[in-house]
Amino acid sequence: MADGGQTRLAQDGVVGGMTHVIGAGLAGLSTALCLSEAGHRVTVWESAGHAGGRVRSFHDAVLDRMIDNGSHLILTGNDGVQRFMARSGAPNGLVAADHAAFPMVDLEAEGDRRHFTIQLDEGRLQRWLFDPARRIPGMGALDLLAGWRLAFAGPETTVAQAVRDRGPAWRAFWEPLTLGILNTKPEAASAALLWRVMAETFLKGARPSRPMFAPDGLASALVDPAVARLRAGGVAVNLNTMVKDVERVGDRATALRLGGERVALSPDDRVVLALPPSRLTRLMPDLAPPADDAAILNAHFRVDEPAALADVPPLVGIIGGMAQWTFVRGDVISVTVSAAHQIGALDRPRAEVASILWREVAAALHLKSEPAASRIIVEKRATFDQSPDGVARRLTATTSMPNVFLAGDATQTGLPATIEGAVRSGETAAKLVMASLSSDSATMPTGRKVTTAEA
Repeated sequence: MADGGQTRLAQDGVVGGMTHVIGAGLAGLSTALCLSEAGHRVTVWESAGHAGGRVRSFHDAVLDRMIDNGSHLILTGNDGVQRFMARSGAPNGLVAADHAAFPMVDLEAEGDRRHFTIQLDEGRLQRWLFDPARRIPGMGALDLLAGWRLAFAGPETTVAQAVRDRGPAWRAFWEPLTLGILNTKPEAASAALLWRVMAETFLKGARPSRPMFAPDGLASALVDPAVARLRAGGVAVNLNTMVKDVERVGDRATALRLGGERVALSPDDRVVLALPPSRLTRLMPDLAPPADDAAILNAHFRVDEPAALADVPPLVGIIGGMAQWTFVRGDVISVTVSAAHQIGALDRPRAEVASILWREVAAALHLKSEPAASRIIVEKRATFDQSPDGVARRLTATTSMPNVFLAGDATQTGLPATIEGAVRSGETAAKLVMASLSSDSATMPTGRKVTTAEA
């Protein structure tokens, strides 16, 4: 070889019939699980030292606790996540709440209006809308019906343009919902994306809308079982291994470059790039995906008196402050600040942000003492641009090369940048791989032994 590197042969010395999944985030793991389950040979390549991508758990030395880098709202109606867990052999990794209930605290309200709970009824008929005792304080029976405009919103319409009312329902429902789901202020967020989530969950009632929690962390619930299942099935999950280039001849990928090594691809090999946009364009500079620089700030607080959290719900929404959602696990309170890049949260010193968030959380949850420890984590590339312009730039799962496919929540899943979208993108990529192999089987050569000299 001209560069003096080495050519690595695929599993068992045979280059043929192997799908190389680049990226071990949930999209890549989903792709690999689907293909492995169907009997296909798969290899996974991941540049980081851990799988899971933006979904990871780790022991934080400051808190002396296992934490997730960020919190994710998963609902029982997320069918892709349910299938993913089943394929991983850990169908019960997430625990569903008994009810589709979302406790809320309005920091700017007084008296009975300060605390309320949005609790959905079973079925499509939502009786709570017509019960003044169960409605959002100050909301009329028909106020939420303004949201039906989302169903008819065009691709260029934002949530703020579709939902025009700015009353209690906007402040306590539409605005926090948009921030939490789309990581974007309603003035910039795609109305069509929000409607898709509404149609699959909340509009169907309580059954698909119950929150699901990971008692031992998201890695334990989703990532670790998937990696274990893949490895048990003979799939190599290669960590700390960056694919630096995809070589091509004509319209086909012919090899992967991993540093000084080269993985040759035979005609019946396939490649799935399960990468976020900023990394994807390094390998495929001819693509123009949406930007992925929408940030989320996460604060984690450990309390000295866990008994004070005994009656605190695992999920609480906060209105009227910088904090938006709190997730409680053990003696750690995790706070999510979505659209942090748009609301100025990244412009302040982290110590100041932590102080502000703790004051809001303590007021919302009736906590008296200061936290024993705190940690701020900023995911600067948490999601892709979920404005109408960003959504219009989402890529299809196919590419100009018939043996290369894409996965990732920034592809055209129809869903926002969520775990559910990532998992479904992997399922789509796996189906395309299998369909391409089936259609090519009559004309493409089978796998054969390849020597280093030949490569």
